[in-house]
Parts: sequence; C-alpha cells; structure tokens
Amino acid sequence: MQRTFVILLIFFLAACSPQIPANTGIEGQVLIGPICPVVQQGKECPDKPYQATLTVLDSSGTREIVRFQTDTEGRFRLPLAPGNYILHPETAENMTMPFAPEQNITVTEGRFTQVNVDYDSGIR
Repeated sequence: MQRTFVILLIFFLAACSPQIPANTGIEGQVLIGPICPVVQQGKECPDKPYQATLTVLDSSGTREIVRFQTDTEGRFRLPLAPGNYILHPETAENMTMPFAPEQNITVTEGRFTQVNVDYDSGIR
C-alpha cells in the first residue's frame, strides 16, 4: 500500500512539474546499521533496508524542493530537474538517532543519479 502511495506521489510530482524530464532524477536505497548489538567474528550482521523520510533542498540548503518517503524496502526513485541539490535524511523530532548525513547530489539530464543513504542506528 505504501509503495503504491510513493509511486503515485512521484507520478503526481512529475505531472505537476512539466519541466522535469521523465528520465532524469535520483534513485537509490536507504539502509540502517548496525542492527546487532554485538557483532561476532564469523557471524554476519548486514545493514537492513530502512523506510525513511528524505528532503531534497536547493543547492544552498535554504529552499525545500520536495519531501518524500521511501518504500518499506528503503527504495526510492524521484524525478528531478537537472541541477545541484542537497539530500537531507530526516531524523524523528527530538531524536538524535537514527541519523544519516546530508549529501550533495548532482542530477544530470537524461539519467537517474544513484544515491545510497546509510543511517547510523546508534547501536554499539
């Protein structure tokens, strides 16, 4: 259901913004880790997909372009006009974790820029 909502939101945003080419934007996945309180040698503890809210800001960081939520597997695909942006991963209000740093991203015409977002769970 939420994946359908995200897809519909993306199509709606694309339809409302005719200057955005359908084949230009960002796509990727959000992961969170570590997820094991103690990592033991010989036992893997890979990061897990994480559903998150991400905000795209203009290159100066002063204007919000769009805020969206990934699907339950942390995946996203967002049409954006070519240009420079800041991708700001949101953290719950009054919380410091999980946390992911902002990323400067460049969207090139005619392609989707791959973006991976890695949240730190705070587990140590």
